[in-house]
Amino acid sequence: MEGRAKTLMLAEFGKDESPRSLQLYGVDPYYVGEAVKWLVDEGHVDHIDMNFGCPVPKVTRKGGGSAIPAKPRLLANIVRAAVQNAGEIPVTIKFRMGLDDGLLTYRDAGRVAEDEGCKAVALHARTAAQLYDGEARWDAIADLKRKVRTIPVLGNGDIWEAHDALRMMRETGCDGVVIGRGCLGRPWLFRDLADVFEGREPMNPPSFGEIADIALEHAALLSEWAGEAPAMRMFRRHSSWYTKGFRGSAKLRSRLMRVTTLSELREVLRAADPDEPFPPDAMRVPRGKTAGRQKVSLPEGFLENRLTDDTPPVHIETPALSGG
Repeated sequence: MEGRAKTLMLAEFGKDESPRSLQLYGVDPYYVGEAVKWLVDEGHVDHIDMNFGCPVPKVTRKGGGSAIPAKPRLLANIVRAAVQNAGEIPVTIKFRMGLDDGLLTYRDAGRVAEDEGCKAVALHARTAAQLYDGEARWDAIADLKRKVRTIPVLGNGDIWEAHDALRMMRETGCDGVVIGRGCLGRPWLFRDLADVFEGREPMNPPSFGEIADIALEHAALLSEWAGEAPAMRMFRRHSSWYTKGFRGSAKLRSRLMRVTTLSELREVLRAADPDEPFPPDAMRVPRGKTAGRQKVSLPEGFLENRLTDDTPPVHIETPALSGG
């Protein structure tokens, strides 16, 4: 709504991209509603997801992200504003189990989603206090599925290989899965998911040379979108994810972290053995955010009257978020 160039760029889609699914972050029903209305009226989106799962302190300490479901009336007001302004465009929400084991909020969030007209919910089966530590607690997904009966429940957490998705669905009864860190540096996971859901065994993972081709295509597309120099800085973490687990990858990543152009990236990747097979034990190596646990930071007095308070937090600058 403030028209910031970076934010508008993040909301862009490719001309042939479909469906155009965009995740919004917001803390104030009015601004969320206005943002949704603009996106829909301009024909920008086919689906809107709302992120109530971000656990990072700079967001929760101001009452945003995974803190919002602790105030179910505020959550309901935000979701209602999005749904009403979305019209025929489906709205879904994603959230965590709660702030910590002492304050679980996922059942309330599921009820709000049903009551306010969401088309589906997604549960990351960790608390905000867990960050990305330990194992996701799939039993919470099963519990939410039993409580939410009128819309699909999607599960999220620890899907590193395609068969994990089938196992999650069988164990929890959920209607589908959301992939987070599992696809970082492993974009063929979606190909494998398509295979296992059609009853086929997934193909073998690609060799290093095939992964290098994928990475270079990724970097070239990113450069077209953001410009070569910014793209190379953005791509450094992806380089780490693509090469993690391969022989000598620590030394290789050290070189990749200094790359500033596409030609340098190509030179570094082509110097490695293209025939090296994918190391099987690397498939389940955690990627992305892996920090331990935390005490969730909240505004002073945030939990007082939490069940009745629907006051939006003071305006906070929208961070660049990714899932939660």
